[in-house]
Amino acid sequence: MKSWLRKTPQVRTIRVAAADLNGQPRGKRVPARFADKVVTDGTRFPLSVMNLDIWGEDVDDSPLVFESGDRDGVLKPTERGFVPMPWLEAPTALLPIWMFYDDGRPFDGDPRHALASVLKRYKARGLTPVVAVELEFFLIDDSGKSLQVPLSPRSGKRRKAAEIMSIRALDAFDTFFTDLYDACEAMDIPADTAISEAGLGQFEINLMHQDDALRAADDAWLFKMLVKGMARRHGFAASFMAKPYEDYSGSGLHMHFSILDENGNNIFDDGGPRGTDTLRHAIGGCLTAMHDSTLVFAPHANSYDRLVPGAHAPTRICWAYENRTSAVRVPSGNPAARRIEHRVAGGDVNPYLTVAAILGAALVGIEDRIEPPAPISGNAYDLDLPQVPTDWGKAIETFANSPLMPRIFPAELIRNLTLTKRQELHYMAELSPAEQVEIYLDTV
Repeated sequence: MKSWLRKTPQVRTIRVAAADLNGQPRGKRVPARFADKVVTDGTRFPLSVMNLDIWGEDVDDSPLVFESGDRDGVLKPTERGFVPMPWLEAPTALLPIWMFYDDGRPFDGDPRHALASVLKRYKARGLTPVVAVELEFFLIDDSGKSLQVPLSPRSGKRRKAAEIMSIRALDAFDTFFTDLYDACEAMDIPADTAISEAGLGQFEINLMHQDDALRAADDAWLFKMLVKGMARRHGFAASFMAKPYEDYSGSGLHMHFSILDENGNNIFDDGGPRGTDTLRHAIGGCLTAMHDSTLVFAPHANSYDRLVPGAHAPTRICWAYENRTSAVRVPSGNPAARRIEHRVAGGDVNPYLTVAAILGAALVGIEDRIEPPAPISGNAYDLDLPQVPTDWGKAIETFANSPLMPRIFPAELIRNLTLTKRQELHYMAELSPAEQVEIYLDTV
């Protein structure tokens, strides 16, 4: 890490940042000449900082604040090391960090540690998840009283229509996407295909699959920061909020995963289109945990505007082969690449919690050999099936009281996330829809 800074003397300042429970980067600005100390010794800030609400304020009932004296933890660099921050004017680097106690124990309220804990359980069984994410987002002109698509830098025109898989829509913002891909290259984020989507000014970029799920979550977290920062540099906003426009589809974060055994074989592959028993058991776990873990996939008030029938977001708890109306989809294609696509999460999620919730649920299914119901066919919205919670308050209490969530997340994280969301629920009720959009547009 120190050698990276030696090779990039143009970097004048660094940011050290960790993801809180909402996925917000929390940290400090440090002059580059003092970066060696951070790399060697870490940095300190209160444990409660990992448990702030969406406004960045303390959670009133949190035992991490006054009850414990608001004590510090120590934050150490992750395996990622320094990455450039191409959206800033001055040459700057980001050092991702995560929280520990002074005695070296991981802080259970840190979402990155929650994912690392799930992955340790996979490793103990000789298994390695292979993960990829697809992230949808909106480009938005938020300079006026109402949100709208930005003017195209090429034509100077504003196309007020959704354009699914339109080359014209991509080309309209070619300068932005070219800079974005260059920045992904600089940050070592494996950005692959970009398409235009069904929402107004909506796009999707896929991140390549990799056999390091922790790094895949890092990539998603960094990518969200990058897209939002790069858009502002180009004079408009980018937002991953679940649904900024009432009349158009919202944004999702779809996660694909397979699992390798110790010999590198895909344990979902049976050589044909059906997949193995283990594939079904993993699906069974995902479906069993889906209702109780909806808060992770839909963490904000606006998230539930996306979870409505017929709007390209799954609301029924079901699975299918090659069917995008289902919550869990098994894509077709080469059996060696047989995988599960989990489609419930919105673009506004914390990637660490989302990947942990999905992989944790799949592992429960494998451990308990959970058999899912039969795969559906046809339109899931028209079928009489169990549904995910469509009310934020119900999702909070379901998560808090679930007998299954403690098999995936540590008790402290469950408590902290529940307290955070109860506080947000209370104060969001005092805001108008326009004020809620203003809060979520830049944060999530």
